[in-house]
Amino acid sequence: MWEIGILLLLVGAIVVLAAPWIMRRRGIRGELTHGTLLVTGVSPRPDATGEQYVTITGVITGPTVSEHVVYQRMAVDVDNWPTMGALMPVVYSPTNPDKWAFAPAAEPPA
Repeated sequence: MWEIGILLLLVGAIVVLAAPWIMRRRGIRGELTHGTLLVTGVSPRPDATGEQYVTITGVITGPTVSEHVVYQRMAVDVDNWPTMGALMPVVYSPTNPDKWAFAPAAEPPA
């Protein structure tokens, strides 16, 4: 009887330890959807150079969402600081559009 209890305890511990790793792996392989972000609010541009934190709010529109309001703080190069009213290409999770990022720049043809 003790053997079954210990076996169940070990299996439960393995599941608890492996669950975050499995969830991260699923998130990495998950498909991203392309959309557009209309910037409706942005923190002031700092006088510093390089990457700085920006707080940005806007509305994402894409194939799976229609006018989904988002808010996020992220690091952005000061030379590419977002402006109010700008339409920016983004990628987002179709199951959770609050997980979004600016779309990567298109690679030049080889």
